[in-house]
Amino acid sequence: MVGKLKTIVWDAPDLRALSDFYVGVAGMTQRYADDEWVTLTSADGWRFGIQHAPDLVPPQWPDPAHPQQMHVDFQVADIEAAAAHAESLGARRLAGNDHWITLADPAGHPFDLCKADGDTEGTKVFAVTIDTDDAPALGTFYSGLLGLDVTYDGPEGVLIGQEGEQVMFQQVAELRRPRWPDPAYPQQLHLDVTVSTDADEAERAAIDLGATRLPGEGENWRVYADPHGHPFCLLTDVT
Repeated sequence: MVGKLKTIVWDAPDLRALSDFYVGVAGMTQRYADDEWVTLTSADGWRFGIQHAPDLVPPQWPDPAHPQQMHVDFQVADIEAAAAHAESLGARRLAGNDHWITLADPAGHPFDLCKADGDTEGTKVFAVTIDTDDAPALGTFYSGLLGLDVTYDGPEGVLIGQEGEQVMFQQVAELRRPRWPDPAYPQQLHLDVTVSTDADEAERAAIDLGATRLPGEGENWRVYADPHGHPFCLLTDVT
């Protein structure tokens, strides 16, 4: 284990609009906001960020030339009612069946509303899902990075972690990998991971698992790519 998943971060040109959307759709609470960043939390304890990205190139799923890279899966009792509510707040319906409905938020990021098992109050986060052309390999990488065990391995993908911290790796036929910071192949979402060791030690551990260091760092963060090109940040405590 290198660190613990802290935040799922969406890129967006309009922070406030996307924050208001997820407050309305998923019952999230806005905890912090400035001109470059918004922090949201869900009722079931997940932490989300919205990062100002005026040049965001949004996915156009299911167009394979402009695919999604990551998305969030929510669980609700009534997917049709939840989808209609999301559409009233600015979402676009993309696909669906009796078990799930895929929509795009106002910034273009797809998300899924999945039918919950049993009685579910409000909206719960099931997982953050990462697209990959080799789900077992990427699942192994993140299992080592986050210290989460594989809890499902099937034809559609791999799941790690228990309820409240699950990450899914969705098998896709063709992966158009982000090449951040190349604007022609931008990121859409990324994960922030907190580490308890110093930055150099955490970096060595992540690289040993297969990560690549990317340009970009701040007082307490450094940017990396997973083995399939998805950027993530390792964060240390500021002393």
